[in-house]
Amino acid sequence: MGRLGRLTNKYKYSVLAVWVAAIVFFAIFAFKLPSVLSGNGFEYDGEYKQTRNILEKDFGQPESTIILLFEKKHEVPNEKWHSYIEDTFTRLEKYKPASGLISPFEREGMLTGNYAYGVITFDMDAGSLADEIRELEPFLEDQKGLSVKMTGEPIIVKDLNEASQKDLARAEMIGLPIALVILVLAFGGLVAASVPLIIGIVSILMTMGIVYFFSHTTNLPIFILNIVPMIGLALSIDFALLIINRYKEELETKSVSESIEVTVATAGRSIVFSALCVFIGLSALLFIQIDIFQNVALGGMIVVFVSALCAITFLPAFLSILGPRINKFTLIKPRGNRKSAWHKFANTVMKHPVLMMLASLLILLAGLIPVKDMQLTIPGTNSLPKNYESRAAYETFRKEFQPEGKREYQTVTVVLESEGSMAEEKNLDAASNAIAKIMDSKLVDSVESLFTAAGVSNGKEYAGAKMLLGADPGRLAQLQQVEEHFLKGDKMLVKVYLKTGEHSEKAREWVRDWAEKDYGIKAYFGGSIKFEQENFDEIYEKAPYGLILIIVSTFIILMAAFRSVLIPIKAIIMNMLSLGATFGIVVYIFQEGHFGADPADIALILPVFVFSLVFGLSMDYEVFLISRIQEYYMETGDNSKATILGLTTTSKIITSAAAIMIVVTGAFAFTGVMPVKQLGVGIAIAIFIDATLIRMVLVPSLMKLLGDWNWWFFGKGRKKAQVGGRA
Repeated sequence: MGRLGRLTNKYKYSVLAVWVAAIVFFAIFAFKLPSVLSGNGFEYDGEYKQTRNILEKDFGQPESTIILLFEKKHEVPNEKWHSYIEDTFTRLEKYKPASGLISPFEREGMLTGNYAYGVITFDMDAGSLADEIRELEPFLEDQKGLSVKMTGEPIIVKDLNEASQKDLARAEMIGLPIALVILVLAFGGLVAASVPLIIGIVSILMTMGIVYFFSHTTNLPIFILNIVPMIGLALSIDFALLIINRYKEELETKSVSESIEVTVATAGRSIVFSALCVFIGLSALLFIQIDIFQNVALGGMIVVFVSALCAITFLPAFLSILGPRINKFTLIKPRGNRKSAWHKFANTVMKHPVLMMLASLLILLAGLIPVKDMQLTIPGTNSLPKNYESRAAYETFRKEFQPEGKREYQTVTVVLESEGSMAEEKNLDAASNAIAKIMDSKLVDSVESLFTAAGVSNGKEYAGAKMLLGADPGRLAQLQQVEEHFLKGDKMLVKVYLKTGEHSEKAREWVRDWAEKDYGIKAYFGGSIKFEQENFDEIYEKAPYGLILIIVSTFIILMAAFRSVLIPIKAIIMNMLSLGATFGIVVYIFQEGHFGADPADIALILPVFVFSLVFGLSMDYEVFLISRIQEYYMETGDNSKATILGLTTTSKIITSAAAIMIVVTGAFAFTGVMPVKQLGVGIAIAIFIDATLIRMVLVPSLMKLLGDWNWWFFGKGRKKAQVGGRA
């Protein structure tokens, strides 16, 4: 690393030229990224997707639909209302992107009381209709006492995209000014405080520009627009903080070139190990074969790589040019660290290690208590702020047109497939037997099928009914219409309604179990319950592999970095406790509705993302603190003295770095998209706990209690180090 510092200093202008060219190139594409984002990212290649393809191909169900919700005031006469709806659909006949239009007057049950709904169908994915939605808006006109609102998946996806962009801008407006204030307090000068913000912006622009190119090969979810800047800004500012702090420290006694070399060799080394831990933590998401985890892992790994590379190449070159001017415009004069309040705090911790350790553990264990009640859900319509028209319209649509017992979250779509035409009596009998088996389940409330619609129970009765109605053309036509809806070639459509609530674990268990049963006929299961079940199962099945990767790799990296066995073990255990307490606090705030938060289930992505991100991010502080302790230990051979000196010299910078990360991620608490709000608050809480209870109290307490055993490395680590200067 020292050689890298020398080369960066020697070729500083060339290094900066390459970086500037790369920044300009990727910045162009960074601004295009929002236009290629779509959906919530919960796409999984399973039976749900297979069933959906069958419904689209064989039963002609559209790939996506926009719901038009019509509403009238009580005083408006029905004649005027009906005329308003008819005029709207007359105009829509000129709307070319639509593959079909369904007026409220075409089907029974689409008009009730003061509400009605129509449907516009598309042969396009819901996430790719942004332009078509903008083109649709002029066709919809409100009148006095009459209104029409758009909702449905395409509208909600578009609104989530727009809300995410607004949230990002809002979070930056809140976080960046406060981060600048913290940096001024940390460094005392405007120049030194401004540089980390520049590095943060550079890292984000580079990453978002690189991620844009992946949109041509994969569907990028909307949430990546918040998650990548959240990670990138916090991490890159932290890295810059460590580099600049060490550079300013070395500059007091060394030349610019020597300071650059030592800074890259020490702080740069810490950053490489930290980045590697975060990189591996994010790579663990790749085990989960769901788009959002794959893409966030991709974006996160890129931003970690770019942030680290920027910190150890671009930043040293920039500092080399700045030289002593890094101390320009000093507002707060520096004080000696070793006699500061941090030194007194370090002494207090070291004098009472058992008491400090027990107090910290008690707080962490108390935070763990609410975790047992955590309810996880897949983000949906309720991810949007309540004031969004598409959310309010969808909730009204559900209330008015989806009766209790037959709502989307209670519905399982089943497609039965036979050998040969399903209209044959033997195949109809096989289908009726399968349906009867499903209806025997205690969790099933009702079933809609060809047989229930025709008022018969099996294939033989159905064939008889058709013969009896042969002399009644009108009734026979009705039966044929029913058959056309439920039968297509060798397939039959069945709707099963369960006695469950929204996001029900019992419903997921039911669809998992019944999808595996033998019906004597092929059965495909779909619907939102199947969608949730497959996503939950994939996460629960694959997440442990990621957990093992994170723990094992972290242990190896820290063991190699510090030539110690106990230090990585302690770090892993403390991180697990810290994250457990974080999840408990998040449940307390969001799920139980404290501190002004509306009660809401926890987004399924939160525990996986926070664990993968924070487990690596917390190593940033672990590596920085233990690296300094190790330096002093190598210099003095005294574990207690090294711990006090390491804690004293790093406390201010770790606190500043943590404060910046808390501000940057915590700023998302003021955003509207619920999963992003929960994620930002979760990361902020985890970092706060890690930088205070863990890094400032538990680590030094355990360092004191374990003494020289901290440095045991298979019999090689306990010998007193040779006294010498720090690197």
